[in-house]
Amino acid sequence: MDEPEAQVVRASRTIDAGADVIFELVADPANQPRWDGNANLAEAAPGQRVRAVGDVFVMTLTRGTDRDNHVVEFEEARRIAWTPSDPGATPAGHLWRWELEPVDPSRTLVTHTYDWSRLTDEARFARARATTAENLEASLDRLAALAEGRS
Repeated sequence: MDEPEAQVVRASRTIDAGADVIFELVADPANQPRWDGNANLAEAAPGQRVRAVGDVFVMTLTRGTDRDNHVVEFEEARRIAWTPSDPGATPAGHLWRWELEPVDPSRTLVTHTYDWSRLTDEARFARARATTAENLEASLDRLAALAEGRS
């Protein structure tokens, strides 16, 4: 019998930086293309720093299309998650989440999750399947380099 398809992909690593430093890189969409390990994000206009559930930020993808990102979880310096959609549309059902757990004042365990278990648009399934733990690890590695001042 085939194993069920993994629709929740997760990766974690400890980063040698405080949670506030790391969170600022994640919660400000203008920074996201700098750490994106999926090579999917092109740019976001400055001034969209996320502050609460219900915020929506706009990201331009590398193929030139925009995505609205609806913030559905938010705790400053601890957790943020959003569901993408086409501009003005209802989110398709996939979710990106970042969770930060301080180890000590200068080290943070960061967990990055991609959950497409509620994705309803079958046209997006191939792209969802292509998002692997390795992609998430690449984002974590790039985020660590920025937060630790190595990039």
